Amino acid sequence: MPQPAPAHQPTLYEALEALPEGVTGEILDGQLYTQPRPSGPHGYVSLKLTPKLDGPYGEGIGGPGGWWIFPEPEVHFVRDTEVAVPDLAGWRHERMPYLPEGHRFKVVPDWVCEILSPSTKRKDRKDKMPLYARYGVRYAWLIDPVEQTLEVYRLDAGTWVEVSRFAGADQVRVPPFEAVSIDLKGLWLPRQLRLVERQ
Repeated sequence: MPQPAPAHQPTLYEALEALPEGVTGEILDGQLYTQPRPSGPHGYVSLKLTPKLDGPYGEGIGGPGGWWIFPEPEVHFVRDTEVAVPDLAGWRHERMPYLPEGHRFKVVPDWVCEILSPSTKRKDRKDKMPLYARYGVRYAWLIDPVEQTLEVYRLDAGTWVEVSRFAGADQVRVPPFEAVSIDLKGLWLPRQLRLVERQ
């Protein structure tokens, strides 16, 4: 008697593609990680930081240009096998002259930024930072909206070296975007709005 064909076991990437709308999936070291859409403070940082970088570096307005700056790109370090979604990422034009036609970014970013949330900070530090180092991302920022801090790292011989750490309302020039000064105070959700949310 013929045996029934075994049921198709979806690959990790097929499982990632099947996630419901509003859920972000990543494949890190052979495991599928999922997370909901960002919290308010997390999203606020991304909303405020993106134009501070994209204007001068993406569009060349008041800055040198020469970069692609993207929120939440799906970066395939190994196609459909090692897949990360940084909160923000940047590529120099000379390394990625054209944008990908599809949703897979296959060129390793020159810079990534992770905005830490209570539910993701351990993964960002323990899983994603080593992954970024392994594949040669040159610079990484870790931003904590709760602690109101910015940590800046540079890759040196395969190891992350902390370049600087900033907090609160510092006016900063941060590699690899030193040509433009960033007001950190503008990244944090104003205190009065946070208090209203808790009431």
